[in-house]
Amino acid sequence: MAGRRPTLEQVAARAKVSRGTASRVVNGSAKVSGPAREAVLRAIDELGYVPNHAARALAARRTGTVALVMSEEPGRPFEQPYFGELLSGVGAAADAAGAALTLTFTHSSAGRADLADDLRAQRVDGVVLASLIREDPLPGLLERHGVPLVLAGRPHGRDAVRPVYVDADNRGGSRRATGYLVGQGRRRIATIAGPRDTAVGADRLAGYREALSGRRELVTHGDFSEAGGAAAMRRLLDREPSLDAVFAASANMALGALRVLEQRGRRVPEDVAVVGFEDVPDARGTRPALTTVRQPTEAMGRRMVEALLDRTAAPVICGTDLVVRESA
Repeated sequence: MAGRRPTLEQVAARAKVSRGTASRVVNGSAKVSGPAREAVLRAIDELGYVPNHAARALAARRTGTVALVMSEEPGRPFEQPYFGELLSGVGAAADAAGAALTLTFTHSSAGRADLADDLRAQRVDGVVLASLIREDPLPGLLERHGVPLVLAGRPHGRDAVRPVYVDADNRGGSRRATGYLVGQGRRRIATIAGPRDTAVGADRLAGYREALSGRRELVTHGDFSEAGGAAAMRRLLDREPSLDAVFAASANMALGALRVLEQRGRRVPEDVAVVGFEDVPDARGTRPALTTVRQPTEAMGRRMVEALLDRTAAPVICGTDLVVRESA
């Protein structure tokens, strides 16, 4: 008997909860109270319980493989550190579930059609799709093939396919960032918005506009890169030399804006306050250090895999925090 593995029933008995509650905790469901979850996790640790994922996969006719697909446009790749943090979270969750992870990049329409066929043939348990393509055909192709799908971020466009997605509260985060600048008494607040053809760009711009609440808008667009942020900052200064604050819809664009402000002799934050979105490592090393909105990218990656394997039916929105440093 000493060599037998602890069972889920024993975990439930040790935690003084039902087997169903213990199962929900093991499978990562959010529908469990805090105390019950803690009791189950403590029992798992004490008993050394390890879920039998092989048996579960066999019962569900699963192959034990999850695919992470990065759908990019040529010349417009995913920015770091977003990709690295997302991959870390997806990989950790797949490993915890006993699933193998495959990573694929696709850059063309023909490549996406071939990839959808390949994923169906491989009988993957599901796909986590991060896409920079407006009205990307991949979700529709995968749906027709019956391949489960979770999107990294809210879908953009009018495609009839509405898959489950996991995203940060982009609108709320940018509203909080812009509202912080308003609360500081800044009167001419500009934004370097993201690309017009992305949901994240649209959501962060909407949050900026909501926080201004009728005040004058100063909007220009960038591509989420540092170079794009620098070019946008030059346009703003040429158009509105008296601006006194900037909300950049990505930290990389904020870093580019800081560089241009220094070149133009503008003091930060005395002359121009700067707030970004995403807490990249370089945000802490700038002078002045960047005030920015932190999104839990790695945790979001974990939630994507959990939503995929649990067959979650509703979108998952993760909260954001404003990290106040020296730039605003």
